Amino acid sequence: MNRKTLVLPAVVGLLAPVLAGCGGSDGGSGGGAIVVGTTDRFTASKEAPAPFDPAYAYDVGSWNILRQTVQTLMTQPRGDGEPVPEAAEKCGFTDTASERYACTLRDGLKFANGDPVTAADVKYSIDRALAIEADSQVHALLSTVDTVETQGDREVVFHLNTADATFPFKLSTPVAGIVNPDDYAKDKLREGFAVDGSGPYRLKSEVKDGELVKAVFTRNPHYKGSLKVNNSKVEMVSFADAEAMGDAIEKGDIDVMTRAMTPSQIQKLSTTTGGEVSLIEVAGLEIRYLAFNTDAPTVKAKAVRQAMAQVINRSELVSEVYGSQAEPLYSMVPASITGHSNSFFNTYGDPSVNKAKQMLQDADVDITTPLKLTLHYTTDHYGAATKDEFEQLQKQLNDSGLFDVDIKGTPWKDFRSAELKGEYDVFGMGWFPDFPDADSFIAPFLDKDNTLNSPYANREVIDSLIPQSRREADRLSAAGSLTRIQDIIAADVPLIPLWQGKQYVAARDDITGTAYALNSSSTLQLWELNRGVSG
Repeated sequence: MNRKTLVLPAVVGLLAPVLAGCGGSDGGSGGGAIVVGTTDRFTASKEAPAPFDPAYAYDVGSWNILRQTVQTLMTQPRGDGEPVPEAAEKCGFTDTASERYACTLRDGLKFANGDPVTAADVKYSIDRALAIEADSQVHALLSTVDTVETQGDREVVFHLNTADATFPFKLSTPVAGIVNPDDYAKDKLREGFAVDGSGPYRLKSEVKDGELVKAVFTRNPHYKGSLKVNNSKVEMVSFADAEAMGDAIEKGDIDVMTRAMTPSQIQKLSTTTGGEVSLIEVAGLEIRYLAFNTDAPTVKAKAVRQAMAQVINRSELVSEVYGSQAEPLYSMVPASITGHSNSFFNTYGDPSVNKAKQMLQDADVDITTPLKLTLHYTTDHYGAATKDEFEQLQKQLNDSGLFDVDIKGTPWKDFRSAELKGEYDVFGMGWFPDFPDADSFIAPFLDKDNTLNSPYANREVIDSLIPQSRREADRLSAAGSLTRIQDIIAADVPLIPLWQGKQYVAARDDITGTAYALNSSSTLQLWELNRGVSG
């Protein structure tokens, strides 16, 4: 495949990151645990009782807990590119049709409790995720798996039901994480915040009132994989908001600040020199979009969704809310990914109220009074600027005179379950890709068992175009089918892409390895961090 090579991050301030090498698990950190702040909130509820079970978890925050603790056969390397072996010693397709994929485990792999990791555990883990079929729909990432075969203790063979050139990437995601059958029941999710695996760290969860307030990661002495662990202990602290997190790093209570900082915090750090906290910009693939329950009476008519797509001014939205920290997006596939096409711009051009009005009239939609809609957003999952973003969307749609829009914010723990139940007609979501490929921006929303539980289904996309795109090992060769999919999205509008964002890490100036603390898929790589000498 043709992949973009590493783009070194821009470092603002005085920090000079020390970039750690790969391989092995040597190294350590002086000066105690490295403390990392986040605004991600982790709750266990009746609707979502197992936030850290690999067979259920499907959001960037939970995945970033699992990536430290649960090992996968493959991993995404620094700077993107083809996935490389992690728990595996080697992996590869053994046929020309990309339907048989074989892996050999590293010799001597052990779970953190000392139990051996075998091929049977890999099979158990994959079969378990597929059998449970959690309502998060994360199992859909493994939808091309037909059967898993073991040959001895170290050989695993995946027989696929269709060609899937992206399968090595899927084996790098937490849903393919290797779990111990002694800790994870075959037919039910593991509730609560405990996680056990063979990854670089052990996890101790500190919980208050059903919410994780601190995740303490200590180096797993049995870890054997491709990652070099540069510290012995990392603590991840969950903050109620970005302001509290920012105060903590200024006081030295935390060493690193990750998602989600506010636009004003990023702007301030980017223009400050001589301080003890520096800002690092990292290549990112985060996107935001509006999604529709296409069966809901208010938006069932395609013309209503098309009119919204015609009215929304992405450039104004980004300028007013995010400034230089985001860019307008005219496809679900970001501009830097092979296969991207500006399908929404090609279809709708510049924002136009007159064109939107004509669309509605041509479809016999009554516009004698503005169309009433409620746009739903989550108050605590994508950052404090989300409210400002939706106020801007509300203003644009209402100023058109065609819509009468209300907005409503809901905490993530309630928002996600309500969305999956189809309680929202229109709602805002963000997406951090499972892996850096166009398939990860298309299949999760349009394929069977889509992550939104959307009623929208296009048979050409599901039955022909997605399978066709996965047959192409050279992703440039998949451009035709990928472009066709993006054109269909623009025409049918089950989703409206809004913007593509950059990502940032802030760190005190004695912390090294921050250049690789995040990859483009927003994977938090805590093993890269170390404590060095202040510059």
